Amino acid sequence: MRSPRLLVPTAAAMLALFTATACGATADKEDSADAGNGKPATGLRLMVPNTAGGGYDTTARVAAKVMDDAKIATGVQVFNLPGAGGTVGLQRTVNEKGNGKLAMQMGLGVVGATYTSKSKATLTQTTPLAKLIEEAGAIVVPKDSPYKSIGDLVTAWKANPKGLAVGGGSSPGGPDHLLPMQLAQTVGIDPKDVNFVSYDGGGELLPALLGNKIAFGASGFGEFLDQVKSGQVRVLAVTSEQPIEALKDVPTLKSSGIDLVFTNWRGIVAPPEISAEDKQVWVDALTKMHDSPEWKAELTKRGWTDAFVTGDAFATFLTDQDKAVADILTKLGLAA
Repeated sequence: MRSPRLLVPTAAAMLALFTATACGATADKEDSADAGNGKPATGLRLMVPNTAGGGYDTTARVAAKVMDDAKIATGVQVFNLPGAGGTVGLQRTVNEKGNGKLAMQMGLGVVGATYTSKSKATLTQTTPLAKLIEEAGAIVVPKDSPYKSIGDLVTAWKANPKGLAVGGGSSPGGPDHLLPMQLAQTVGIDPKDVNFVSYDGGGELLPALLGNKIAFGASGFGEFLDQVKSGQVRVLAVTSEQPIEALKDVPTLKSSGIDLVFTNWRGIVAPPEISAEDKQVWVDALTKMHDSPEWKAELTKRGWTDAFVTGDAFATFLTDQDKAVADILTKLGLAA
């Protein structure tokens, strides 16, 4: 987890952790030609495969707004189709074979969920469009939590690991599951003793945290920025190598004496067998978005790390991630 490019742990490291319908038609030639001539793309739909308010949802809505504001694509519709760690949305995407107007926001969490949820649909069936960002994780507590520092929390957690529930906005095998398990191992807690509660995205995780249903949350820090600013939650530590500009006063795990760095990623895929023209409309729009000052401002504002790659480069990355997660989860007994 130390390399920003290798975003899943090694199999050896993870083995130590455990013992045990209907969308619109495909883009027509006129739409493709307009996009190629510099006119804004139209009719694009971006699915978020979990609940509103989470990291995927935020990323998708920011991307749609930037494309609209910069006149790259007009009227991009963002909609949510939650369920099964993102695999309900993935199945819909795969079922929409040839629909060049549709794409799905996704990331490492969906990769893991395809195995732990025994999804019939897989990411290797989709058309990879672009990897957008990488984001550090955060350890978060409600405002009235007795834990004022990551050290306080770790001390209490080590004393009663089963008694302190930790929530994450992904299924087992996803980033919000891997993070607390790695943290437990790093501080000397047997991961099989961790009381992990899975939520379907940050939109479900946040109410559980605010309602004190869990002792702490582990997720991408960007999902909590508004609540941090309003004083509803406190971030005890971030999992990046260096401090996060958006959370200037929050220490890293490393600076707190915990030798762990963890990074998540997010990207966009389309249904299988879309036309080359439709794929190019999406890739061109996302590339222009990435190059825009509006997107660069959002990266700074939200503390996201630019990790933009498209087409074949993203396809290779996605294949590598899929294989790594499959290998790990199979050895852990969490995937067949």
